[in-house]
Amino acid sequence: MNNEELLKEVSELIEQKESDKLKEILHDLHPADIAELCNELDAEEARSVYLLLDNETAADVLIEMDEDARKRFLEILPSETIAKRFVDYMDSDDAVDIIREMDEDKQEEVLSHIEDIEQAGDIVDLLKYDEDTAGGLMGTEMVIVNENWSMPECLREMRIQAEEMDEIYYVYVVDDDERLRGVFPLKKMITSPSVSKVKHVMKKDPISVHVDTPIEEVVQTIEKYDLVAVPVVDSIGRLVGRITVDDVMDEVREQAERDYQLASGLSQDVESDDNVFRQTTARLPWLLIGMLGGIGNSMILGNFDSTFAAHPEMALYIPLIGGTGGNVGTQSSALVVQGLANSSLNAENTIKQILKESVVALINATIISMLVYTYNFIRFGAHATVSYSVSISLFAVVMFASIFGTLVPLTLEKLKIDPAIATGPFISITNDIIGMLMYMGITVLLS
Repeated sequence: MNNEELLKEVSELIEQKESDKLKEILHDLHPADIAELCNELDAEEARSVYLLLDNETAADVLIEMDEDARKRFLEILPSETIAKRFVDYMDSDDAVDIIREMDEDKQEEVLSHIEDIEQAGDIVDLLKYDEDTAGGLMGTEMVIVNENWSMPECLREMRIQAEEMDEIYYVYVVDDDERLRGVFPLKKMITSPSVSKVKHVMKKDPISVHVDTPIEEVVQTIEKYDLVAVPVVDSIGRLVGRITVDDVMDEVREQAERDYQLASGLSQDVESDDNVFRQTTARLPWLLIGMLGGIGNSMILGNFDSTFAAHPEMALYIPLIGGTGGNVGTQSSALVVQGLANSSLNAENTIKQILKESVVALINATIISMLVYTYNFIRFGAHATVSYSVSISLFAVVMFASIFGTLVPLTLEKLKIDPAIATGPFISITNDIIGMLMYMGITVLLS
């Protein structure tokens, strides 16, 4: 059964109030699949689905739902239900994600209904961190042992802590002041003598991140060292949380979507199922900028009436000049932004990157201009102005666009501005205008 058929059947069962049949269908579905269904249902229908789920499954489904659909669903639920039906069965990092989406008044109401005071305290502490840092992404559920414990004592404590956890990724070792000292390999627990202390068998100096570390750096750390979780420490080295790879993957996907939309000319985060007003406001700003760019181009071309009158064939190559400049600039800036994102490139080696891009641009510009010159030579002859003005203009435009497309994102990175804003319409529009100025200027000089 495909998703559409399943959605239709679920909707019919909800309408007919066939709870038993609906419960049977939901029982065989993964929480992520149930979340997909709830994304397509309205809030009241989603509520009917949730009433048939056990508490742990309901919490898992809520986490998997799209943010907008989840927000609509939570708006119809009382704060006490959210706290006791969902938050009580979530890890602290997931609970923070849910509560962070609410306004301050509802946040306080939900927190006041959480029965586990320790969990509520953890959530309040995590809400203080910026959501784009390790502190805002971490959870507090961990298995922690003391470096001075013996093997039997360590094993006993691990069993107690493990009962409260769904997954155990690593066992972290702390000293008496709760500072992170190492990671305890489970293999060592089995193979080491019972008289050994944890500090003698632990793996010292584990990879960790600070609470203020940006999410991008957390992602790079997990990827570089092939970790499934990374511990988070405060300013004096105390262990305060951990970030798992599944949390990171969600952030990577969301960041990639934001960058892609920005590069495509969308000024805000938008989904295909958003209403007409939201989609319009997301698209219109760059379209207006593009319109102004087009008006600027027409004003430039309007000042060269006599040139077009003398050489009407020059108008044939306006799309070629503008399109080539935009494409080259976007290619160059996209490579730089990608390099900055994965740390294979940094803003410190600007000159090296510009020189490298200049060599590539020189090769591309030479090939493109020679091909166009050959075409114009055959069509218009060797002595026609268009034969050499178009080729020289193309060469200049490709060189400029490559260097400009490289320099802009590197400059934005140094200014602590998201370089993704340089990869889309901004580069294309700028190169289009400057390309026209070059084209007309070179044509006038050669006429």
